[in-house]
Amino acid sequence: MKEMINKTAHVFPGQGSQYVGMGKALCEAFSESREIFERADEALGEKLSVLCWEGPEEELKRTANQQPAILTTSIAAWVAFSKRSTLKPVFFAGHSLGEYSALVASGALPFEDAVRAVRARGQLMQEAVPEGVGAMAVVLGVDVAKVQRICGEAAQGQVLAPANYNEPNQTVIAGDVAAVERAGELFKAAGARRVLRLPVSAPFHCPLMLPVKARFAAVLEPFCFSEPSAPIVSNVEALPNANPSRMRALLLEQVAAPVRWTESVEFLSREGICQTIEFGPGKVLSGLIKRICPQMNCAHIEDEKSLHALLGGMQ
Repeated sequence: MKEMINKTAHVFPGQGSQYVGMGKALCEAFSESREIFERADEALGEKLSVLCWEGPEEELKRTANQQPAILTTSIAAWVAFSKRSTLKPVFFAGHSLGEYSALVASGALPFEDAVRAVRARGQLMQEAVPEGVGAMAVVLGVDVAKVQRICGEAAQGQVLAPANYNEPNQTVIAGDVAAVERAGELFKAAGARRVLRLPVSAPFHCPLMLPVKARFAAVLEPFCFSEPSAPIVSNVEALPNANPSRMRALLLEQVAAPVRWTESVEFLSREGICQTIEFGPGKVLSGLIKRICPQMNCAHIEDEKSLHALLGGMQ
C-alpha cells in the first residue's frame, strides 16, 4: 500500500455534496477540525457550524451557505488527516468550489479569506440571474463532442453551454431555461441514457454568469495569494498552476467557464498519480474519478471512521 500511494493528489468536492450533519463527527473527534469550524463562524459572523450539523436542509442548500459549508467541512477533514500523516500530495485539485478548498490546503489562500470569498461568490452567482430564467441539466450517455454540437443547435440565440465536464459520459449543461429544455429533447432523440434537470438556484459556469466577474473581482482584490506547497490543477485550464500571480485571474475566469474535471483527472493520471484522497462530504469525486480512470485508487475522508480506515491501510 505504501508504494501505491507515493504519488497522491488531494481533491475537494463542489456544490451538491452537502448533507445535514456533515463535519460533526470530525469536530467531536478532533480538536483541529473543531477549530476550523470555529474560525469559519468567526469569519462569517454567524454559526455556520450549527447550520452544517443541524440544518435546516433547505437553508444549507442555499448557494451562499452551501459554498462556505462544504469548504469548511473539507478543510476540517484535511487538517485532521494532515496532523496524522506525513504523506504530501504531488497535486491539489477541486471541482468548482473545491478549487478554493485546494488553494487553502496548499497554503496559497488563508482559510478565512476563502470562507468569505465563497460566501460572496455564492451570493453573487445567485443574484446574477433572476430565479426561473436559467437552468442546468445533467446529460448521461452522450459523448462530449455530441453534447457541444447539440448545445450549439439548441441555443437558437439564447445562452446554452456545457458547464461541467464531469466524466466522458456525464456532462452538465447550463443556460436559459427554454434552451435547456430544447436541448433535453434533442439529447433524448440522440440516444441519451438520461437527461435530468438539476435542482439548482442558478445556471452556474456558463456565460449567464459573466456579470458576476466584475463584482467578484472587487471581493478578491484585497486577498493575498502565496506559493502553494504543490501545484493546483485549475478548473479553467485542467493544468497545474503554482504561480500566485495567476490565481486570482483563474478564479475569476472559473465563474463563467466550464469545469474541466475529466481533463483534470486525465492530467493527474498522465503525471503518474495513482491515488486520490477526497476530503469533504460524500464521495462524488471519487465516483467520477473511477469512471474516468478505472485504475486509479480512490479514498475519501469525511469523518473519524473514514480517516482511521485510510490511515490503517497506509501502515
